[in-house]
Amino acid sequence: MARIELDKVSLTFRVRQHGRITLKEFLVRQMFRRAVNPMIEVRALRDVNLRINEGERVGIVGANGAGKSTLLKLLAGIYPPSQGRRTVEGRISSLFDLVLGFEPDATGWENIYFRSFLQGETPRSIKTKLPSIAEFSELGDFLNMPVRYYSAGMLVRLAFSIVTASEPEILLVDEVLSVGDLSFQAKARQRMREMMNRARLIVTVSHDLESMSQFCETGIWMDRGQVRLIGPIEEVTAAYTKHAHCLTPQAA
Repeated sequence: MARIELDKVSLTFRVRQHGRITLKEFLVRQMFRRAVNPMIEVRALRDVNLRINEGERVGIVGANGAGKSTLLKLLAGIYPPSQGRRTVEGRISSLFDLVLGFEPDATGWENIYFRSFLQGETPRSIKTKLPSIAEFSELGDFLNMPVRYYSAGMLVRLAFSIVTASEPEILLVDEVLSVGDLSFQAKARQRMREMMNRARLIVTVSHDLESMSQFCETGIWMDRGQVRLIGPIEEVTAAYTKHAHCLTPQAA
């Protein structure tokens, strides 16, 4: 059974106030006994309580910087909680950071193996999926070349073909994917629909509220790192839209 549960989860990033400081700044601050480059805390998520069960299709909405993508990455296990408990049951497939794990000097064929291993595939399972991945990517002989010579569009095509070849129990999607030219985008949308139909549980982030209303039944509105509202997707998107309009300056 696929399940996600967050119990009073918070996520805090500790970062340096300055990326780099000069030798002069270092000496001056040491002279006056100031912290040379103090740490600051950024509270990305605060006291998030969430339970998503098998069969649910959940959409996350919110303004830029509200914590939507951060929450998705925490669900994927990329960020561990600073406080609270994260429970995930089921195999996760994430559709964000598509080119993560690619080796620039390796060929397309070799990178299919590298990225597939990161997704939890075995040599046997990769071997059975290899022809369909290559065919879907439409890269042909370019798969024999190191990927450092690929255009950005070619690289994303290959990554999308690999990622969507998995059989997910839990599918995490960050934003609508735009992959390649128009004909390939049509294939990508169809592939996404098929993958979403196979997944037992889906959590997606998007600014496209209309598409989200079509795919999801439940909505989560994130605001400044906190869950502001959870409910039917139509109610959540309506409340978020009304709030956004109230913040928009009205023309004179």
